[in-house]
Amino acid sequence: MAAPFGRDVLPGNIKPINYDLSIYDLKLGGSFTYQGTVSILAKILRSTNEIILNSHQLIISSAEVTVELAKSQQTFKTSGIWFDVPRRRVTISFQDALPITEKAVITLKFEGIMNHDMAGFSRARYKSTITPAASVPMEGDEHLMFSTQFEACDARRAFPCFDEPNLKATFDFEIEIPSDLIALSNMPEKGTRKTKDGFHVVSFERTPVMSTYLLAWAVGDFEYIEDFTKRKYNGKALPVRVYTTRGLKNQAQYALSNAPQVIDYFSEIFGIDYPLPKADLLAVHEFVSNFAIGIAISKSKFAPFVYFSMENWGLVTYRTTRVLFDEKTSDVGYKSLVSYVIAHELAHQWFGNLVTMDWWDELWLNEGFATWVGWLATDHFHPEWDVWSQFVSQDMQMAFTRDSLRSSHPIEVPIKNALDVDQIFDDISYRKGSSVIRMLAAHLGQQKFLQGVSNYLKERAYSNATTQDLWSALSQSSDQDVNSLMEPWIRKIGFPVVTVDEEINQIRIKQSRYLSTGDVTADEDTTNWWIPLGVRGKIGNKEVAPISLTAREDVITGIESLFYKLNAENAGFYRTKYPPRRLAKLGTQMDQLSVSDKIGLIGDAGALAASGESSTPGLLALIEGCSSESKYLVWSQILGSLGTVKSVFSDDAAITDSLKSFILKLIGSAVQKIGWKVFPDEDLLTSQLRSLLILSAGLNGHKEIIAEAQRRFKLYIGGNDRSAVHPSLRAAIFGISIRYGSSAEYLALKKEWQTTESIDGREICLRALARLQSPQLLDDYLSFLFNDVAMQDLHIGAIGLAANPKTRQGLWIHIQRNFDTIRAGLGENMVVMELFIRHSLKSFTDRRAEQEITKFFKGRDNSGYDRALEIVKDTILGRAAYKERDAAAILAWLKANGHA
Repeated sequence: MAAPFGRDVLPGNIKPINYDLSIYDLKLGGSFTYQGTVSILAKILRSTNEIILNSHQLIISSAEVTVELAKSQQTFKTSGIWFDVPRRRVTISFQDALPITEKAVITLKFEGIMNHDMAGFSRARYKSTITPAASVPMEGDEHLMFSTQFEACDARRAFPCFDEPNLKATFDFEIEIPSDLIALSNMPEKGTRKTKDGFHVVSFERTPVMSTYLLAWAVGDFEYIEDFTKRKYNGKALPVRVYTTRGLKNQAQYALSNAPQVIDYFSEIFGIDYPLPKADLLAVHEFVSNFAIGIAISKSKFAPFVYFSMENWGLVTYRTTRVLFDEKTSDVGYKSLVSYVIAHELAHQWFGNLVTMDWWDELWLNEGFATWVGWLATDHFHPEWDVWSQFVSQDMQMAFTRDSLRSSHPIEVPIKNALDVDQIFDDISYRKGSSVIRMLAAHLGQQKFLQGVSNYLKERAYSNATTQDLWSALSQSSDQDVNSLMEPWIRKIGFPVVTVDEEINQIRIKQSRYLSTGDVTADEDTTNWWIPLGVRGKIGNKEVAPISLTAREDVITGIESLFYKLNAENAGFYRTKYPPRRLAKLGTQMDQLSVSDKIGLIGDAGALAASGESSTPGLLALIEGCSSESKYLVWSQILGSLGTVKSVFSDDAAITDSLKSFILKLIGSAVQKIGWKVFPDEDLLTSQLRSLLILSAGLNGHKEIIAEAQRRFKLYIGGNDRSAVHPSLRAAIFGISIRYGSSAEYLALKKEWQTTESIDGREICLRALARLQSPQLLDDYLSFLFNDVAMQDLHIGAIGLAANPKTRQGLWIHIQRNFDTIRAGLGENMVVMELFIRHSLKSFTDRRAEQEITKFFKGRDNSGYDRALEIVKDTILGRAAYKERDAAAILAWLKANGHA
């Protein structure tokens, strides 16, 4: 039955109150099945002959309902059970109608499977470094742990339930496990009771009212380290634990040093104490969550990254590299990743868990806010990392890229069927959402903004909310009409470019929609955004007062022409297009700009060159003046923008060689200055800058850098001197060695992937291996990728091969030849499938490739990744137009400036 607004939801005649869930008879090997019983206390709101729940890949063997009327009880046995497989629902039929009642207990017995799809109740493989508990099962030569991943719609894979976010209930949970293993869930352990020999049942305290997707449990050979909050909760410090499989807890110390502080910080700024009696963080060995692309450590070195974490209330789960860090063996870049992801997921304990969006339309309420406040917390604890400049360089630029496509969508996007929501866990919901929140918070003032958030959380605690509920709370705290300011940003697709025209004693500014293809039509350009201009400059002797653009165009009179810049600190989510002379002048005034301002200026220039609204020679001229730059985040943006140009024109040898010459001249002094030596206790940004510059120099042909990288690689890989490669230089040295090496280097690094004990080692090796140059090695890499590499890492290989001009076409040929096998292997986790398709195909730069891709997928069932195909199409067409338009101008500029 369709609900209002066309949502395909459950009928609404049953309201769950409490689940009593028992999982037992786990087959920890072979079939990997388990048995379960769930008793759901519910209200029957309308008399009915059937109950419809969500169920997927479960076998329900029996069902009955016991209703209580007055002081009597009546039990109804099912007359039939049938499954609607495409909609992932089960209908329980009864011969007699169930009456309206405030108290009914729906009891179902079922069988499920602990799958290997990283969705529902699943198993994860790992190689233990110590002798594990006797009952730890194995699959092949690897050990197993078990955990759940339910967001968005996979609780129904683990047990029959009313799996919609606004059908909240409490949960009592118990699970039967071998006595030498550990079970975890959202709440503290309540007790144990022995069952058969070697097994016991672990039960947990009742949860607060919450959505089904936040329920979680895990079973494994776990150990933990523990600390406590400084703040008191119900009169005592809150226990915070980080759990790992045995042998890894020493790498959890960094996470544990962060988590208690973050909990106290959020309790303070939200004005609401952390609501549960404990907080556990669990490292999961094979893990994928719904958000596709997450925080990038560096555009050239690690980008893009995936969050791979889930905010289950009281039991947050993380991929190992998102919660574990070894000071001796980990790349220092992962430290900022761990800090941020911990903060993001802990923010959800309030924003998402305590108060949950009413329906998946408003997913951004959870994710956009958690993204922004995760950065806020990271900045609070690590101001030396220049966190908001990282945000501008990473989150904003990635949001701009996604939202500049016709295939983008509004932040708040209608979701008719919850099974479609996985594709909305994307850069729009997370990064654009957080960018417009940052813009609004800057406009209202952070104190007023957080006061409004606190009021919103208190008013809607333990229930669901809409975007309008948040706007109302913020309007009350700020005395502004927040809804009118934010309506276009939330409900309209795209973002504006603000064009500046200089006139006598004034500047004229106008807004229009930006598309990366540069061909926006009148019908597509109808939105008037509220745009805080953030003008830095002077009118007379005074700084320009805060001003916003609300019309299509406006004029600022009397502004001093010597220096001005719009969008100070890049607080606003828009691109700025300056006249060519002004852009050139700003290029000579870099010393007057903040790091965020420089990043935004370069990012805007690169994007506008790609869309044809400005020129690539203008971008190159701007960047040419940055050779004395010292900041990592600015260099990251510079090399990221140049990387885009190189990628688009990679099949033009003359442009490619000239760009390499340009880049080497640009970074030459910076590379020489920073050197190879990593100093003890040096700051994180310096370490990242060194790796970025060395990798960039090597990949662009710096002979001395290449030779030194190869020398160090041989010492390291041969075992003669493992200290020759610092952990934070592995990505650079491995990447350069594979790029200029042969099968010997490739096979050596492949062995390193197999044997590394570093928690981040496999990610770094897999990324470097994708820089291979020969077709023979590509064949081996593809076989390795699809047969040996964990599903959670498949996108890493795809990203590397697609970015590599030597392997891009080979990857596409492989996908075509093996698509049915790939689809079957990944199809049970559409998050992984969508990631793989999107990143494998979007780097082409010619229209023929786009036509091939469209033809190949035409007539197929592309549900689950259809949006990815639209992104691929838009991206390729934009890149093709760029290549066709700017090739001659780029080469002419490079020649004129001595680089060709």
